Amino acid sequence: MSIIFLLVAILSIGLEFTGVQSIGVCYGTNGNNLPSRQEVIDLYKSKGIAGMRIYSPDEEALQALRGSNIELILDVPRDTLSSLTDANEATNWVTKYVTPYSQDVKIKYITVGNEIHPDYNEAQYVLTALQNIQKAISAANLQGQIKVSIAIDMTLIGKSYPPKDGVFTDQAKSYIQPIINFLVSNGSPLLANVYPYFAYIGNEQDIHLDYALFNQQGNNDAGYQNLFDAQLDSVYAALGQVGGSNLQIVVSESGWPSAGGDGATTVDNASTYYNNLINHVKSGNGTPLKPGTAIETYLFAMFDENLKTGASTEQHFGLFNPDKSPKYQISFN
Repeated sequence: MSIIFLLVAILSIGLEFTGVQSIGVCYGTNGNNLPSRQEVIDLYKSKGIAGMRIYSPDEEALQALRGSNIELILDVPRDTLSSLTDANEATNWVTKYVTPYSQDVKIKYITVGNEIHPDYNEAQYVLTALQNIQKAISAANLQGQIKVSIAIDMTLIGKSYPPKDGVFTDQAKSYIQPIINFLVSNGSPLLANVYPYFAYIGNEQDIHLDYALFNQQGNNDAGYQNLFDAQLDSVYAALGQVGGSNLQIVVSESGWPSAGGDGATTVDNASTYYNNLINHVKSGNGTPLKPGTAIETYLFAMFDENLKTGASTEQHFGLFNPDKSPKYQISFN
């Protein structure tokens, strides 16, 4: 009986690490009506949300995260990248925002740049900033706990269909190649922001809404039942073309707006997307190119942010209203 129990335990542990994955939620603060940092962390804990992403080293949030056991993606803001090309500044950044919290805040990833395109001025700083933050993390003996990476968006992928033929754009390839080399040598994943919503609204004549919302029955000609897997696998395929075939991808953002856009931006569609995505991630099925591989995923975002600029949909990605009431009925665990 004890041997059977041991085998079940071993199989359960293996399943946890290979397929089943907990869900995180991105915490943006670009609003003038949001709860306090401590209230937000308490909300994460009460809902069983296991992971958080913050977009700057928010010390009030970091303090509130102490002892919470919530895994954290900590972003380096875009306007800080140039300063981190100075190794001393990178050390100072880690000394101020990482080391003091490393014992009781579960910082898992540091993201050195979010959606920095090859033609952005900041693109020239990313690789050196990555290297300097990595050196500072290693000097603090935290390299086994914290992985250093970047977060890309899907615009860096040129051909994305069929997903097995995914490649980076010519412009992106020269930018991303040394970064991929860095990630491979340091055993870090690539973070990717994957939004079927944006692909759908950019190509509604060819993409069915059910395919974008995980509601399609049966596979398409390329062997895919949903757009999320197709997008993710196109990035995996592109990585394989630049020496990154063994890299893990962490989905650092994915969401669906509930208002502010065309007919697809409804509460019902957003609820459907989030619930189906959670169920897909928790199933442990992986993707057609990576069957059975965990899809570590962070939903975007915790709250509607009424000060966000850009398309009006940007203010309507929240899972919760500013008064902390849920916009949808969602189970995170």
